[in-house]
Order: sequence, then C-alpha cells, then structure tokens
Amino acid sequence: MEIKNSSWFQPPVLLLTGIPGLDDVQVWLSIPLCITYLVAMLGNCTILFVIKTTSSLHEPQYLFLSMLTATDVGLSISTLPTVLNVFFIHTFSSMESAILLAMAFDRFVAIHNPLHYAVVLTLPRIMGMGFTAILRGVLLMVPLPTLLKRLPFCKGIVLFHCCCYHPDIMKLACGHVRVNIIYRLSLALGSFGVDSVFIVISYILILKTVLGIATGDGQLKALNTCVSHIFTVFIFYVPLIVLALILFSSSPCNYGQSFPLLDSCFEPFGL
Repeated sequence: MEIKNSSWFQPPVLLLTGIPGLDDVQVWLSIPLCITYLVAMLGNCTILFVIKTTSSLHEPQYLFLSMLTATDVGLSISTLPTVLNVFFIHTFSSMESAILLAMAFDRFVAIHNPLHYAVVLTLPRIMGMGFTAILRGVLLMVPLPTLLKRLPFCKGIVLFHCCCYHPDIMKLACGHVRVNIIYRLSLALGSFGVDSVFIVISYILILKTVLGIATGDGQLKALNTCVSHIFTVFIFYVPLIVLALILFSSSPCNYGQSFPLLDSCFEPFGL
C-alpha cells in the first residue's frame, strides 16, 4: 500500500494507558480488580474440581457447565494478568458465546424430549460441540492480527484502553481500514449475533413446551432447570447490548473511512 506521508511505520510495541478517563484512580482500582480476579478464579476452579470429583455430576448439563467455566478461566487469564493479547480475549469470548448456545440446546432437549435426553446428548456429541466452539473461536480470530499487521501507522503508539483493543489500534492507522471494519461486522454477526438469535429461538421453544405441561408444579420445575443458564446469558449479553446502545447514542467513531456508525455499534464486542 502506497502512503504519501513518509512518516508511517510499523511499531514493534504499543503503549497501554490503562482505563480511559480514570488515570488518577487506577492504582486504587487495581485493588478491587485483583480481588474480583481472585474470586473469579477461585470460584471457577472450585466448580471444575467439584464436577470432576463428583461422579453424579458427570451429565451433559454439568459437562457444558465445566466447558463454560474453563472458558471463563481462560478469559480471565488472557485479560486481567496480561491485559494485552487481543487474539485470546476475542477467541475465548466467541467460545463462551458458542457454549452458551450449546447449553440452551441442552435445556431444550431436557424439557422437550426428556426420555431421549441421554440418547441425543451423548458424550461424543458433547465433546464435539466443545471442540467446534474452540475451533470456531480460533478460526474466526486468526485473521485479526493479520489484518492489523498490514496497516501502516503514523499517529503514534499510545492506546487509550487497558487492553490491546482492535478498534483502538485502527485509529492509529493511516491506511484504509475498510476491510477491517467489514470483517469486524461479519465476525460480530457470524458469532455473537447468530448465537444470540438461536438462544432466543431455543427459549421460545422451551417456553412453548413448558406451557404445554398440564400442572403448574411441572411448569415451575421445568423452568427452574433453566434459571441458572438464563442468568448466565443475561450476564454475558446484556452488558454488550447496553454498551452498544450507549455508543450508538454518542458520537460515532471516525476512522476517516466509510461505515463509521457501524464501528460504534460493534465496538463493545471488541471486534
């Protein structure tokens, strides 16, 4: 790519400034962040240990839970201690979204057709779903470093986030980032977007099945098996939706290219 400005370069390193707008209190913020990190790691490792050592929990529902917990551990390790690697952050996020979708399918089978639950969700199929989630997360994120590597930079090396944030890096680029923006959009729609749609469809079918149960106690018992998963889905997706709405209502990011409004909508996904 030809750049008229001869000051462009490929920086070997980028400087992170920390949490935007909170420069003066970042030392104090480190305390609750470290405590939160330790609690999250301890809780997730405890869940994994209990599931592994309790034979009665070696069922599809808890196997999916162990996958989700392991993904959370990987996501925590790739964000808080290093706060650096864009590839692993996005990979684990995509994996977690896929596992939440698999858990929604698990609850649908358990409620809609409980007699065939053990036949449908066999161990090889569960392992296959887990492997597919990992493979999808890796394959979707592999192009990101490559697309960033091809860009020339001439606007400094300072990033105004606490991690190597893909949109933040693009703001430092002097070349055309249209390909990056289109890929980010495709990535968001092809992973988080598709997963959330199928999760909603699964729960519509679950609700339809529950309403067909004759007794109120039976309906309540069926819904109780979904409460923890619904809560987890809300924790994962609601912050992304809220951040998207906040950015949509504010001034859109401007990279000097087309599609600036789409950039602001999909920045919360880190894509």
